[in-house]
Amino acid sequence: MKLVIQIPCYNEAAALPRTLADLPRALPSIDAIEWLVIDDGSTDHTAEVARAHGVDHVHRLPQHAGLARAFAAGLDYALRVGADIIVNTDADNQYDAADIPRLIAPILERRANIVVGDRGVARLAHFSLPKRLLQRLGSGVVERASGLRVPDAASGFRALSREAALRIIVLSDYTYTLETLIQAGARNLGVVYVPVHSRPETRASRLMRSVPEYLAHQIVTIIRAYGMYQPMRVFMTIGGLMILAGLVPGLRFLYYYIFERSAGHIQSLILSAILIIVGFQVCLIGLLADLVGFNRKILEEVLYRLRQLELENASRKAADGLR
Repeated sequence: MKLVIQIPCYNEAAALPRTLADLPRALPSIDAIEWLVIDDGSTDHTAEVARAHGVDHVHRLPQHAGLARAFAAGLDYALRVGADIIVNTDADNQYDAADIPRLIAPILERRANIVVGDRGVARLAHFSLPKRLLQRLGSGVVERASGLRVPDAASGFRALSREAALRIIVLSDYTYTLETLIQAGARNLGVVYVPVHSRPETRASRLMRSVPEYLAHQIVTIIRAYGMYQPMRVFMTIGGLMILAGLVPGLRFLYYYIFERSAGHIQSLILSAILIIVGFQVCLIGLLADLVGFNRKILEEVLYRLRQLELENASRKAADGLR
């Protein structure tokens, strides 16, 4: 059983040594532990610092692609080097590496495919009140969208089984945390939360430059992911609301026409017709999107099998090269 601990990094030469110093090299039930640093096009000496501190694998992206792309590149690389379990943590030492055994335990016990560290964001003293409220709001929205219990949606401290890593597809350029949870819920991957410790931030977040920007990115990510995996529910809800809204002016017109014997209020009739017609069109779009969703599921299954074959072929070639 091989565990790969991956750390996406962007200009983390100063913080990385402290994070690496806490990472384990041996754990019960784990045969080998390897460290992987994904250098997301850093302009400092992140890659050199990683190698100097004993990192087993340094995967350098040619240019800065963002946290989500670095995370996805790390999963692919970890799978290629034979990872059975992948733990993702941050380079700023926010997460306590002593919690890694707790994080991987549900996967070792075959109770989960993905395990996420719950920082207890509602109670974290070093989080400001607005940040705590935003974290709780975001977790509640993702919980509704994914159908999972999600106490801490934004936590990047998580463990993935090989099966989960093969099935997860990161499409966002901003962050992977919310999208992967919605995907896991749609694909019925077992997700478990375990309590972990979180340290105060040592620098300003590079992902959350401002609250409005953070909210905008998170809302777009949730809507896109939810619309992709639950298109019928999204479009039927929107279409149904428009039809109901169209009934209100329509009933108003009928009231005046029948009881008041008034031929006026034609504007209500026009508005009602427009809303009802558009509502039915949105519902039809939902049906089409659902059919497209079936094709996407087929393509995802094909991609999953191709990734499996690619890894099996790579392992076979490596084994032949050792003979």
